Order: sequence, then structure tokens, then C-alpha cells
Amino acid sequence: MPLAIRRADPRDTAVVAEFNRLLASETEGKILDPGVLARGVARLLADPARGFYLVAEADGQVVGQVMATFEWSDWRDGWFWWVQSVYVRDGYRRHGVFRALFTEMVRRARDAGDVIGLRLYVENQNTRAQATYEGLGLRNAGYSVRESLLDALP
Repeated sequence: MPLAIRRADPRDTAVVAEFNRLLASETEGKILDPGVLARGVARLLADPARGFYLVAEADGQVVGQVMATFEWSDWRDGWFWWVQSVYVRDGYRRHGVFRALFTEMVRRARDAGDVIGLRLYVENQNTRAQATYEGLGLRNAGYSVRESLLDALP
């Protein structure tokens, strides 16, 4: 299956938002607000400082995506790119779509010159994704992620 990998742009807002909705539902059982989701995707696509999406096209349609956001490491004097919002359309999974997206992200990170590594987080129960990431060289970093929305903090 021939794939074309490209950086997403505003015309991809609807499909990226839909993939993110499906991702949240399939992996975490979460229902995301479509309006908030579309606005969030549109804001990232309009502002390269927030990050970027890569999309994979096959058969005349977008069939996969991955997002990168940025974290500065003062310890290492360079950027980590966080790999996020990984989604491949059902029917195109296990056909190398994510591998192609990831390979392109690695190429772009190397070309940037100041990126020192890639990071991602994955659901503890998503063993299939964990195996895929391990196969691409992404190892458990020994950290546990914690979060809270601001309105839930004292």
C-alpha cells in the first residue's frame, strides 16, 4: 500500500479531530467534546510553536496521524518531542502506517538539529501499543505521569 506522509494543515482539522475522538473512545473509553476538540486541533494547526501533526494518506484519504509537541530539557540543552495522538484508521492497522509516520517524525527531529529525543506516554493496559513502541526503540523511561485539571486543584 503506497503511503504519502505530510505535515497536516488546516484542511485536515475535521479528520484529525475525528481521529482524536475515536482514539479517546477506543483507548480510554472517554467521550470528548467535539467542539472543544475541533478548536484544540485548529489552534495547534494554526500555531507551529504548539506542535504539529503528520498525516498518512493512502487510497485518496487520510488513514493515520501522529502529533508532536515540544519540551525543553535544561538538563540536556535540547528539545524532546512528545509523540501524541497516534491513530490509524481501522482497516489500515498493522500495515506499516504508524511505522511510516514515526520514521518521518524521526527524520524531521534529526533535521531540526536541536532535538535530542522523543518521548511518549501510553496507557498501562495498552500492551499492543507498548509492544509496537518497544519495537521502534522507545523504552520505558521509568516515570509515572500524573495530572490534574486546574479546576480540580485546591
